[in-house]
Amino acid sequence: MKTFLLYFATAIAEIAGCYFPYRWLREDGSAWLLVPGALSLALFAWLLTLHASAAGRIYAAYGGVYIGVAILWLWTIDRVRPTAWDLCGAAVAMLGMCIIAFQPRVA
Repeated sequence: MKTFLLYFATAIAEIAGCYFPYRWLREDGSAWLLVPGALSLALFAWLLTLHASAAGRIYAAYGGVYIGVAILWLWTIDRVRPTAWDLCGAAVAMLGMCIIAFQPRVA
């Protein structure tokens, strides 16, 4: 559970880090939106260092969680209800994450 929560926090930081500049550029927001965006991306990079596995495995497993969190963001922040296809794709990605992140460890 700790691993999943860390992936979840990492995904939120990355999505927020991209969302704030998006709002600035696409929705004619204040340039001040770049500040929380930069801080979120710095937090994202730091959170990646807290994962215990090899970097490549972390990035691969993290990708599955990122997809699920992005669909959740679509629903909660963008106020767009996910389709059944969105949810199915996110479920497949999360299954892939579980296979990669929770594989048996051998020396």
